Amino acid sequence: MSHAEPAGGLRFDTVTFLSDYGTTDEFVGVVHSVIRQLAPGVAVVDLTHEIEPYDVRAASLTLARSTQYLCPGVILAVVDPGVGTARRGVAVEVAGGKAVLIGPDNGLLAAAVTMAGGAERAVVLDRPEYHLCAPGPTFDGRDVFAPVAAHLCRGVALEEVGTPIDAASLLPGLMPLSEVDDLGVLRAEVLWIDRYGNVQLNVDPDQILGWPDRIELQLGEARRVTRRADAFAELRAGEIGLLVDSYGLLTLVADRASAAEELGLGAGDAVGLAASDASDASDASDGATPVSLTLRPGPGGVEGP
Repeated sequence: MSHAEPAGGLRFDTVTFLSDYGTTDEFVGVVHSVIRQLAPGVAVVDLTHEIEPYDVRAASLTLARSTQYLCPGVILAVVDPGVGTARRGVAVEVAGGKAVLIGPDNGLLAAAVTMAGGAERAVVLDRPEYHLCAPGPTFDGRDVFAPVAAHLCRGVALEEVGTPIDAASLLPGLMPLSEVDDLGVLRAEVLWIDRYGNVQLNVDPDQILGWPDRIELQLGEARRVTRRADAFAELRAGEIGLLVDSYGLLTLVADRASAAEELGLGAGDAVGLAASDASDASDASDGATPVSLTLRPGPGGVEGP
């Protein structure tokens, strides 16, 4: 494949890359190499490749959390259970042309596009001259999305790599919304559990404005009292806290422990929040077991634990 080098050098110098490819197989490295061959000098930032296989929802939320912090350039996202079918591959321009999102039109890009202020232009990637020749249809990350990303970085115009489409026709993402039921319980959902076991909820802090510091968690038939905190270290051993995380959402946490394991929660689980009248005294342990250490004689009469 040969294309004339656009005048003026690179339009974008960064591709941010997210996928569910993992790092065991060669997929990520091959995509890197395709981009480097077609657009030498472009840096590829690996956002993550550890999205659970086929989990479009988790990938969409990851992009939404990250978008405002990403370098201007191309954002390449590939979680594509429909690869090889009639689903569209698309490129979406946002932020006054400062960024272009590329990936399958399966809802993956929708939340990030919204976070970036909405789609300004969009094309369906139907120009094979900007793709690699593919022996099979199952690796569009290598054969379609990576080469298109590289060509856009080199300055090829958006309308050259695909046919313009109405941005309103892009498949929307499904973002769960929390709501208060007739009993005054805030019905929320677990959006994300990070590697530390912190449990991010789809709850804005303003939704519990004026609530007491103690808040009851309703986890199916189980009940657990949590309290607001500003830092992990404010919590006692075994205690669950509710704090505003670095993305501005309410998150269930523990100090140097996994709140997700303690509460038995996973992504997508339902959580109810209700104002609690529990006092510090009545909930002092909050599931913690006090531990006292005594010294006993060690070898040679030296006291030891």
